[in-house]
Amino acid sequence: MNISKKKILVLVAHSDDESFGCGGFIKKMSRKNLIGVVSFTNGISSRDKSKKEQIQKRKSYSVLAAKILGFKWIKQFDYPDNQMDGVKLLNIVKDIEKIKDSFKPHIVITHNFSDLNIDHRIIAEASLTAFRPEPNQKLEMLLTFEVPSSTDFRSIRNSRLFVPNFFVNITSNLKDKIKAIKAYKGEFKKKPHSRSIDGIKNLSKIRGNQCGLKNAEAFEIIRFINKT
Repeated sequence: MNISKKKILVLVAHSDDESFGCGGFIKKMSRKNLIGVVSFTNGISSRDKSKKEQIQKRKSYSVLAAKILGFKWIKQFDYPDNQMDGVKLLNIVKDIEKIKDSFKPHIVITHNFSDLNIDHRIIAEASLTAFRPEPNQKLEMLLTFEVPSSTDFRSIRNSRLFVPNFFVNITSNLKDKIKAIKAYKGEFKKKPHSRSIDGIKNLSKIRGNQCGLKNAEAFEIIRFINKT
């Protein structure tokens, strides 16, 4: 599939999710498409030692990641980290709808509904609601991605599972994906862990094995609309 001259919107709960979840795809698509990313929490305020200085550092890390991958931050909201289940879903939906109306994306990528992290699940639900099918909208494809230590840590008894059916070759983009993740200092874990460098590389190999590629990122198509 040749994707070009499209507006791609990536909706993530926390800055760094875009790099872990679809950093290779973003880098690959940034050459011929306009990519905007929105985050909803600062990603660290729920941690015991988080301070204003750390939050500012996190923002500077996100700016560097954007430069590496070739996207722009449309908005970085300040919803409560790891507490988005305490926010009215309608409020989040309205914020996404405002961005939808101004950015007019052709492709939307967000979290999977099965993720362990509550913020991920809330953003997935809000995104699905905000981009419900309506006449005259630009949306052609709605995808969800996987995030190491969230999608893979879900309960196997969960009725909602990540079932990838769309794979993107990131063999030439894997180094930039890892470089962008490294920009978020402290987010990599030591091996053996799915958020370790080895974990990221191994996942890309597994997804590549599933589709006959060396390295790939996997997505689940929620909606695909052929408008031709």
